Amino acid sequence: MGKDYYKILGISKGASDDEIKKAYRKLALRYHPDKNKAPGAEEKFKEVAEAYEVLSDKRKRDVYDQYGEEGLKGGSSGGSEGPGGGFTYTFHGDPRATFAQFFGTSNPFQTFFDIGPGGQRMFAFQDDMDIDDDPFATLGMGNARPGGPGGAFRSHSFNFHGGSPGRNKDKFQDPPIEHDLYVTLEDISRGCTKKMKISRRVLKPDGTSQKEDKVLTINVKPGWKAGTKITFQREGDQGRNKIPADIVFIIRDKPHTLFKREGSDIRYTAKISLKQALCGSIVNIPTLTGDKIPINLMNEIVKPTTVKRIQGQGLPFPKEPSRKGDLIVSFDVKFPDNITQSVKDILYDTLPN
Repeated sequence: MGKDYYKILGISKGASDDEIKKAYRKLALRYHPDKNKAPGAEEKFKEVAEAYEVLSDKRKRDVYDQYGEEGLKGGSSGGSEGPGGGFTYTFHGDPRATFAQFFGTSNPFQTFFDIGPGGQRMFAFQDDMDIDDDPFATLGMGNARPGGPGGAFRSHSFNFHGGSPGRNKDKFQDPPIEHDLYVTLEDISRGCTKKMKISRRVLKPDGTSQKEDKVLTINVKPGWKAGTKITFQREGDQGRNKIPADIVFIIRDKPHTLFKREGSDIRYTAKISLKQALCGSIVNIPTLTGDKIPINLMNEIVKPTTVKRIQGQGLPFPKEPSRKGDLIVSFDVKFPDNITQSVKDILYDTLPN
């Protein structure tokens, strides 16, 4: 029997999107391996991530509600059409990546609940504490960035230079300056280094300001997801009695001519003729490395819902770059604009009703 994702999250089948997010937030924080060292916690953390990824996506949830886990995952390992009408889903296996996309950080416990100035513990979770609400809401970090992923919070940098935590950055530091950094799928596949030139105002000893150019180096790691933030602390304009603002670069996927990113998988749409779809053909599928992989369709009918999966030809997993997602192949069947009457007659006599 397949997994019951609703039971895993502790919600009813008719749960709303907000209820799904709240359930995931609560359980992900409870079972995060950096906090919960109990046996089985890490496996539970992974189950919760998979359940959230399915139920928070309308298409995956619809297929799961109708066909269950087996129908959702294609009913076989070959990636061919299953009971889900050609739709197949495989969990990427990295619950930390799901956590990072949801919360905006892979480890909030170290960032916000660890050791503060002077060696004193700033915030702490008790081992037996039941986290029912978003712990970040009390720190002013519960609001999602407009256009960002559901549940993610705007990242903050806590800079304590003496004094009490009440001397917050909103009073003494301007908000972060955010820039989108577009990278190609090839860059994400192999990793790359980007050098970004910035201009900022700096204060001179006499109190006047001058323009300064600076180059910031960003090492993009293989598999980084869109939305990943790289923060350069205090690299913004300097102002009197103000801490310079942080500069934040946000990874964005640059549109690709052939592929579309789906987590660590990539999707390619192969255009074939109606003749190829009905009579069979061998289609060469491009890859991110520039090679082509043939798919033999000689012994099957290709429908618009047919999906093929080429394992290991996707993007690296962010936390395990040695493993890669898959290349998912969809098909766009090109119908002829017109056919002769004689062809119509042959098709009418030959094709089944």
